[in-house]
Amino acid sequence: MSERIFQAEDSSTDEESLRPTKFDDFIGQRDILDNLKVFIEACKKRGNSLDHVLLSGPPGLGKTTLAGIIAGELGSNLTITSAQVISKGADLARFLTLLNEKDILFIDEIHSLSRNLEEILYPAMEDYKIDLVLGEGITAQSVQIPLKNYTLVGATTRNGMISEPLKNRFGIQLRLDYYTDEEMKQIVTRSAMILNLDIEDSACLEIGRRSRKTPRIANHLLKRVRDFADVKNNGFVSIEICKNALERLGVDELGLDNTDRKILECMIERYRGGPVGLKSIAVVVGEEERTIEDTYEPYLVRIGLINRTPGGRVVSNLAYNHLKLEKRFEERNFLF
Repeated sequence: MSERIFQAEDSSTDEESLRPTKFDDFIGQRDILDNLKVFIEACKKRGNSLDHVLLSGPPGLGKTTLAGIIAGELGSNLTITSAQVISKGADLARFLTLLNEKDILFIDEIHSLSRNLEEILYPAMEDYKIDLVLGEGITAQSVQIPLKNYTLVGATTRNGMISEPLKNRFGIQLRLDYYTDEEMKQIVTRSAMILNLDIEDSACLEIGRRSRKTPRIANHLLKRVRDFADVKNNGFVSIEICKNALERLGVDELGLDNTDRKILECMIERYRGGPVGLKSIAVVVGEEERTIEDTYEPYLVRIGLINRTPGGRVVSNLAYNHLKLEKRFEERNFLF
């Protein structure tokens, strides 16, 4: 079973982890941070555990990081797991019964929990107890296990897939949004300082601009650009080295990678710009439908390269201009 447990006092940050550990280090999402500070301060004054928290938004925006910061601010231990690895009630019960008073349990992609597991969570979240049935048939017996007052932090990239009964049991519901270019530049600058990189200010901006407004991607690109700088420029990340590295990585000025461009080219060349269904795109591109829908499509829609319509996905004029492709009309326009 996949599980990571962090002690709240462990705030060490090394090259492999660029995650902020305090509110003051977290860049962007100001409204969310300000509200969380109030909620945490209030529960500390009352001596209660924090109400359950639901964090939603696209991948890579900092949901797991925020869970760690919440645990640190509360002085609590954080247990991290994912809904995909919790397959049985006993798995969930194990996580819940090992929690101490005011500990944090973080479940990533909580929308993937089965309905049976959700039923176990309801009393665990409301009454701090779990009801399990042991055995089968006439020998089956119900066992009620009391829990310590804990906080469940759920994260999801697909908020619409969480059942209403489960969603309503989260007293604090927050949605993370994409970052601005200036915030992305600050994130890259902070990560470069942690990595002890000699980097031009313009290179930080360039990496931030091409990172799809997502900190996780920015940190990945920064490390790869650092590799090129180490080999080709004695470790100094100039704007020229930065642009050359990003070009070789296949990341263009809008932050599109090879898969993004394959999706757009497929829609333009095979389906004349759409409308086209997600399944058809997935077959041609060779990616899972869910991967395209969760990872690639949100950014392409957000920056205006794809429009979602009742009839399917449609490529915008911006996509034609960006790919330098001519818009072709369907042959049926010229039949009569």
